[in-house]
Amino acid sequence: MHENKALPFGQVTISDQFWAHRRELVRREMIPYQWKALNDELEDTEPSGSIRNFRIAAGLEEGVFYGCVFQDSDVAKWIESAAFSLAYAPDPALEQTLDELIDLIGKAQQPDGYLNTYFIINGLENRFTNLMYQHELYCCGHFIEAAIAYYRVTGKRKLLEIICRYVDCIASQIGPEDGKKHGYPGHEIIEMALVKLSEVTQEARYRTLAEYFIRQRGQEPNYFEQEIAGRNGEFKWRESPFGLQYYQAGMPVTQQTQAQGHAVRAVYLYSGMADIARLTGDENLQKACRTLFENIVRRQMYITGSIGASSYGESFVDDYELPNDTIYGETCAAIGMVFFAYRMLLLENRSEYADVMERILYNGAISGMSLDGKQFFYVNPLEVTPAACRKDWKYHHIKTQRQKWFKCACCPPNLARMVASISEYVYTQRDDRIHMHLYMSNESCFTLSSGQHVKLAVTTDYPWDGKVSIHISQAESPFTLALRIPGWCDTWSVTRNGIPEAADTEDGYALLPDCGNGDELVLNLDMRVRFVRADPRVRQNAGKIAMMRGPVVYCLEEADNGTALWNLLADPREPWTAAWSDMLGGIMRIQGTAWRASDACQEALYSEAPISYTRIQATWVPYYAWANRGEGEMSVWVREKGL
Repeated sequence: MHENKALPFGQVTISDQFWAHRRELVRREMIPYQWKALNDELEDTEPSGSIRNFRIAAGLEEGVFYGCVFQDSDVAKWIESAAFSLAYAPDPALEQTLDELIDLIGKAQQPDGYLNTYFIINGLENRFTNLMYQHELYCCGHFIEAAIAYYRVTGKRKLLEIICRYVDCIASQIGPEDGKKHGYPGHEIIEMALVKLSEVTQEARYRTLAEYFIRQRGQEPNYFEQEIAGRNGEFKWRESPFGLQYYQAGMPVTQQTQAQGHAVRAVYLYSGMADIARLTGDENLQKACRTLFENIVRRQMYITGSIGASSYGESFVDDYELPNDTIYGETCAAIGMVFFAYRMLLLENRSEYADVMERILYNGAISGMSLDGKQFFYVNPLEVTPAACRKDWKYHHIKTQRQKWFKCACCPPNLARMVASISEYVYTQRDDRIHMHLYMSNESCFTLSSGQHVKLAVTTDYPWDGKVSIHISQAESPFTLALRIPGWCDTWSVTRNGIPEAADTEDGYALLPDCGNGDELVLNLDMRVRFVRADPRVRQNAGKIAMMRGPVVYCLEEADNGTALWNLLADPREPWTAAWSDMLGGIMRIQGTAWRASDACQEALYSEAPISYTRIQATWVPYYAWANRGEGEMSVWVREKGL
């Protein structure tokens, strides 16, 4: 069996201007800022209570639990992002802070291994009695990922051992055996975390538990129905369109064909499913993963890669139902979709999975953070009119400017750990073939299945320039390098040592066999300005177009184009110029002719009077950078002229 493999941690060193800058923002700004938030030291923001909860649980303070039932997970995500930052920027003071925090976590842990501050403070007798609502397994999943990250970076095992004890406590209470609860998490993530834990510890029982959670989900008798009955029938989503599918638990996972319910929960589950499908070779599970991935990408994903269209339940709605102004598009959901796409790459090496990762990373994920790393979006709309957002309740969830923090603060630390770990997603290996999925400047070391060692040095100004240069060294014998040809690119070329090469393609990758020591490869991807149309079944985008260049989605902002952006029309047949600008941290700004409908007042609200149009110079900027110049209108989609 030819298995795709992730690279061992630490083999990729990022030097890319685009991503190294953002990782530095995580290290220099986001991690200290979020540490203050967790310790309730930010002014004029909702308190977190997260660290204090652990101090109370450890018996070091008196008090009551504060925050959401899943407040512990914010601490875990902060640990994970801080751990990843130590890998590229060693910081003894930060490491000491982490060690002290881990000591505190250890003091809060109960004698049998249990570790959740909500129940330690509020009553251990209620633990594991409400798996649907109470997020115990979700918090554990995040702590597993944090412990693994810290162990991989520092070699320190204390947090890993703490969390292994907690997982063992969970396994003593939940599982297929008689006398245990035959349940599974209401909010998924522990499934993919347990697979990682099994790989790191070489303990098969953790993977077995992950597989149990996945295969038991939605089986009859339905465990969540039993919990509901125990609460006298109380069930928040009973009259909703979801029912138990809000938790992806209305049917066994292999029978699910449409992404439904809470978007973050869904893609976290699908990520775990893809892991188990890969490791077990279960064809039914593999088929379910492919079906669900295709349903999201081809029917329920925004052009920015955001998912989860409705604020009601933070959920998927239905195929092709993609409103731009009332979208939810949670940052965490976009990040979860990156996890899912990456695991599908490990399951089967097809460029469409890497295309999705790239779309999200350059658009719907990093839009969640300001350019200075100090403010955040939970919701990522594709169209904003501030006046309407202030006056119409249907926009109650839309923020027109990024926020300093949130009462439910899952997104900021999730984004920090995503950016800090970006090197994890660049490559995979299969036998003596190296697959390059994402293009960013880096130096990387590989040990192939033949035992030979290879070094790659990649330089590029991606995503602004389509030239990717690759220098190969230390190659002891020929190997194959597979370079992804992005789905957005219709013209590309490759040279080897200055000579054009007619590379064969396979599953969306250009194959370069017989690569050897000293080879200089150059991939050139055409980055023309493109106007994209939605599937006609997406009614919200009928007659509209959106602009892209390379992987980057662009938008119109009031700062450049004035108000009433809905009155603008663009013609793809017009010339469009992309030029470098130092604005917004350095971007390729796109300008060209557009038409603005006259907003002159008429005597009547409706009349037969024709609308006149004026030619204007319009400016498009990358979507991820919007709302960094004050409050104003924004729109990704614009009406198409000439239809």
